[in-house]
Amino acid sequence: MPAETIIDLRSDTVTKPSPAMRQAIATAEVGDDVLGDDPTVARLEKRVAELLGKETAVYVPSGTMANQAAIRAHTHHGDEIILDGDSHVYFYECGAPAALSGCSYRFVQGSRRGIFTAEQMQAVLKPRTLHFPRQSLVVIENTHNRGGGSIWPVQNIAAIRKLAEANDLRMHMDGARLMNACVATGCKPTDYTRYFDSVSMCFSKGLGAPVGSAVAGSAEFIAKVRFFRKQFGGAMRQAGLLAAAALYALDHNIDRLAEDHANARRLAEGLSKLPGVQIDPAEVETNIVIFTIAPTIGTAAEFTARLKEAGIWMMPNAPQKVRAVTHLDVSCEQIDQALARIRKIVTTRL
Repeated sequence: MPAETIIDLRSDTVTKPSPAMRQAIATAEVGDDVLGDDPTVARLEKRVAELLGKETAVYVPSGTMANQAAIRAHTHHGDEIILDGDSHVYFYECGAPAALSGCSYRFVQGSRRGIFTAEQMQAVLKPRTLHFPRQSLVVIENTHNRGGGSIWPVQNIAAIRKLAEANDLRMHMDGARLMNACVATGCKPTDYTRYFDSVSMCFSKGLGAPVGSAVAGSAEFIAKVRFFRKQFGGAMRQAGLLAAAALYALDHNIDRLAEDHANARRLAEGLSKLPGVQIDPAEVETNIVIFTIAPTIGTAAEFTARLKEAGIWMMPNAPQKVRAVTHLDVSCEQIDQALARIRKIVTTRL
């Protein structure tokens, strides 16, 4: 299959930097960030702190490092983290809270599409006695990846914050796709972040930069995160080359996330009309589409293998579930092309 025919919907991490972003990278002013004198990194960190309403921020290589350095700074070995069981921090970060921070997990039961209520969280709180691990941190992912790009209602977050404060718990937001939530709802980032002690955000997903994330919080907290970034091997030298791409993304690629959301809904609506495919387009809030296929079509792994042969790249999400993610390198026309190819595969199989 010629490369030009491929429609890559595996993730929004596959985006390529545009020519204008590459120019920003090429002309970036740089220094040694570990020594604190890379001016482009400093500008990015200041910009992120202002955007997220926090005192300061630190640039890190990846979203996983952003979350894990924040967790390490918030917790002590033996602590327990409260979160949804499908959270990226648990599901996709290689057991890092246990390996790097010595923390265990407590999953909130009854959450829907990764979103839970204060009442559901109340049910997993433990008394502070010598018998139980110390619960120290609540992690919320917004938007929620395995929840299909679901958006946390601000009222849920506010109620959880109130409960967290009453129980001496810190709060961290995995905001890898926070800008998707903001564009979809019209909320400002601070409408969400004001309830959190720390926030991570990613530049290399829908925002289209090649590398990097950031963590924002108080100056005291970010000093700890900087230490753990260095300890985890994430301190970089002339990182302004990468920070310039992130700054370009913040300047040019936030509002256009609405196009990705529209394309995701278009894809979901088309899929919902196909035999053997189950999806509710109303649940597609941002740029992630998760749909279920009937066993008569095959398993998700078998189905995505056939899609790949047709030049459509998606990923299995569960034995009978498939995930597709729209992004700036996939157009509305390509969504229609993908649907036509999928329709042919599905109808041939049934």
